[in-house]
Amino acid sequence: MAWVDVMCAEAEDWVVEVVGAACKLNEQWASDDALLEILSAPLPPTPKSGFARRDAALDPLLIAAAAASGPHVTRNHYHHDFFPGVMLPQSEGSWDWTKWSADSASNRSERRRLTYVSRQAPRRQRLQSTVSENEEGKENDKPRETDPLKTADNLPLSPKKRRPSIVATPSSTILGTRSKSTSTSESFSPTKPVAPLVEVKCMARTRIPTPHGPAFLHIYHNNRDSKEHLAIVIDPAQFSQSSGSIPAPPIRSRSLDAVWNDNETEMDRITRGAYVGRLSPTSQRASDPSMNRPTPENVTDSIPSPLIRVHSECFTGETIGSMRCDCGEQLDEAIRLISQPITVPTPSSLTQSTTIPGRGAVIYLRQEGRGIGLLSKIRAYNLQDMGHDTVTANLMLGHKADERGYEIAGAILRDLGLGSESESGSEGVRVLTNNPDKVEALQHEGVRVVERVPMIPRSWQHRHSQMEAKIAGEEHTALVSAPDGEDKIAGATLIGGNAVYGEDLDKYLRTKVLRMGHMLPLWMDDP
Repeated sequence: MAWVDVMCAEAEDWVVEVVGAACKLNEQWASDDALLEILSAPLPPTPKSGFARRDAALDPLLIAAAAASGPHVTRNHYHHDFFPGVMLPQSEGSWDWTKWSADSASNRSERRRLTYVSRQAPRRQRLQSTVSENEEGKENDKPRETDPLKTADNLPLSPKKRRPSIVATPSSTILGTRSKSTSTSESFSPTKPVAPLVEVKCMARTRIPTPHGPAFLHIYHNNRDSKEHLAIVIDPAQFSQSSGSIPAPPIRSRSLDAVWNDNETEMDRITRGAYVGRLSPTSQRASDPSMNRPTPENVTDSIPSPLIRVHSECFTGETIGSMRCDCGEQLDEAIRLISQPITVPTPSSLTQSTTIPGRGAVIYLRQEGRGIGLLSKIRAYNLQDMGHDTVTANLMLGHKADERGYEIAGAILRDLGLGSESESGSEGVRVLTNNPDKVEALQHEGVRVVERVPMIPRSWQHRHSQMEAKIAGEEHTALVSAPDGEDKIAGATLIGGNAVYGEDLDKYLRTKVLRMGHMLPLWMDDP
């Protein structure tokens, strides 16, 4: 029995060892499986908020080449000149540098020298080629070359030129060069975009009662801009139904009285303003487009030419009553002066005279701030507050002192039959302005100006009246209100019939006279 117990104890110990070894083996297998799983499993997804993995291996060949070449050789030198490309297996020595041998200098072909050639040749070459080929059109109409790089040997050798000195060059040489360039420019005349002739069309006309009397407001469209320019025509004689009773030719728009299409009805023409007389529920008569304008020979010579004013839009002076300028005052004064009755002598008797209503027009152009626009005008006001005048402020903003144009004004006057030099029956005009440049511009547009009528500021008229009354010792009654006056005189703008006063206005008028050549007596001192 003792032997049996010993054998059982030994067997039990062996089983324990075997089981323990199996457990250790299982643990080792589990760790091996875990390691294999880590090595062979796909990479875990990188979180969006984490950093990107940088698993790219270093290039040992690049490190060895840089270390063997020394610190003065970069990888660019290594790739370009010293050795053949390592990434090109067809090159001998790309893998074994000991088999590579450089080419001798005698066998090496000369490297091509390339230079960039402009796609647009010098002007003198373009002019010569165009004149020789007698081609018409623009200089750049030819197809461009596909390869801008050419061998330098194919280019004409042009010696380095020195710019000639005007001081050292004789005058005869300069004149000869100028005449040569002039003849070349005459032979070559590239087509330039030419602005079309200005065409205007009166789209509508209506009666407007004003504080100075009735007027007819005309709305014009044109082919130059998208603005709606206006014409304020003052001609009360148009209310007459019969042409025989009109002492002067009516001021009517030809484009408005014309028939625009065959489908246009008489009511359509009346609605847009092509009527005669005065519209009422019982009077609705369309105008005749073929009617001849009455020009009584015995009255035309004695009646003065119509009075006109070409006025540019001014929102600040006309709408909100700004005292920086007198534009609102000038617009109201122009309508008032044109509406004044005209006294003409009777043809049958030199001692008797008759009175006819005033006639003329105000051409209202939508060019704010002398053509620079309302935005730039407001910025120019800030520069004026810093001490600059209106001319300098416009120049500092990159504009001209005056960018207005009068082509549209000339076309509107021709449409109204006023001042056209090309028409025999057209009347000359008297222009209300202090600006001689405006008169010259209107004459350039074919307007026949027979007289320039000055526009004296109302404040200056008031001072002049006070001065005369003081000299005569009489009590002066102001025709216009004082700056702080309580009375308000009716007028066409916010200023109305009152006068504009202020230090800003005096500076503005002084700049007009001294820097813009306006023809006004420079009267800035208080009486």
